[in-house]
Amino acid sequence: MAGRGKSIGANAAKKGASRSSKAGLQFPVGRIARFLKAGKYAERVGAGAPVYLAAVLEYLAAEVLELAGNAARDNKKSRIVPRHIQLAVRNDEELSRLLGNVTISSGGVLPNIHGMLLPKKAGTSSKSAHGDDD
Repeated sequence: MAGRGKSIGANAAKKGASRSSKAGLQFPVGRIARFLKAGKYAERVGAGAPVYLAAVLEYLAAEVLELAGNAARDNKKSRIVPRHIQLAVRNDEELSRLLGNVTISSGGVLPNIHGMLLPKKAGTSSKSAHGDDD
């Protein structure tokens, strides 16, 4: 017993922590590692790769969710729907470029009226129209 020094309670408390909790992430590092291995993207997958990828995916998800939550709040709604995600993504320059070729189902389009279609001001349009004819 002299060399052991560990009680049964300490052993139970030292049960394996998930790689996600070790990295301080919500996204599943183990599942992403499994997908990387099964996807045959490379022969071998390093220990840091799934952690890094999980962190990047979690950051992108948090960014989109925050902006979509703001869009939902602006529309006086408590639930995020695809329309809010569309508004969030298309109003953010970097996310719009990242998801440029992505179609969000039931997302709709950004409200936009081309300047040419807007009615002209009465005072300026009559003067410029008569002046160009000469």
